[in-house]
Amino acid sequence: MKVTMLSEVRERPRRVAVGEFDGVHLGHREVIRGSDTVLTFEPHPLRVVRPEAAPKLLTSLEAKAELIESLGVDELVVIPFDDGFAHQTAEEFIDHVLVERLRATRVSVGENFRFGHRAGGDPAMLAADGRFETRVVPLVEVDGEIVSSSHIRGLVLAGEVEIATRFLGAPFQLRGEVVKGDQRGRTLGFPTANIVPDEALVCPGHGIYAARTAEACAAVSIGVRPTFGTGRALLVEAYLLDFDGDLYGWTLRIDFLARLRGERRFESPEALVEQMRQDIAHTRELCERAAC
Repeated sequence: MKVTMLSEVRERPRRVAVGEFDGVHLGHREVIRGSDTVLTFEPHPLRVVRPEAAPKLLTSLEAKAELIESLGVDELVVIPFDDGFAHQTAEEFIDHVLVERLRATRVSVGENFRFGHRAGGDPAMLAADGRFETRVVPLVEVDGEIVSSSHIRGLVLAGEVEIATRFLGAPFQLRGEVVKGDQRGRTLGFPTANIVPDEALVCPGHGIYAARTAEACAAVSIGVRPTFGTGRALLVEAYLLDFDGDLYGWTLRIDFLARLRGERRFESPEALVEQMRQDIAHTRELCERAAC
């Protein structure tokens, strides 16, 4: 899939899906269905319009692009969202972006989509424009709950990654560069790949998780390691099952399957090791079940 800045697009007819698409969840996927081009914004508009209200995101632009590509989209067009663009009227957005730059023949949006200065544009305005077809997608529900990025963020923060997966349509993923830790896992017999989470992105709540990586299944610890009282900041530690290799400097992608338990302090390293063995066995069982 081609990723293009708006200023660099080649003019051609397009079926365009428009939105922020953080997480690329089931609702977003329905908006995108049948489109050959996705138009999104970077950074998140609230970071410019109301920075104090800007949320931590479910996906980086890179991860968003990969998820959108998996849906069979040909092109992702990115609008750099700055103060100048924030003051563009809804009419200007339609005229200059959708019609002139993208030559949209169809525009697909969610029913709660708003655009233009002070959110002056809505789906009804798009539908009233005769220069393109407008597809307005109703909000999607799962288990009686409306699928939204904000709800999924809350689920992930609470550690409810299994429920989040049902809303996302794919496992919640976290990625980051593997860095050197204090080697404590190695001394316990369970060497881990350590990642410092991106503060701009949502991270699952403290606890132990079963997960997958491209290299192997993984038992993942997220927290501050209370047994050893290190005083260190939040750290993600992944023990890759049946894997022997050097990952330092690599970007590791972790797909979360389930939360196994909460983070807690153990009375001794030996008690912690015994619990880790149980966590690893449980992780192996869940990974094998997920592969079926």
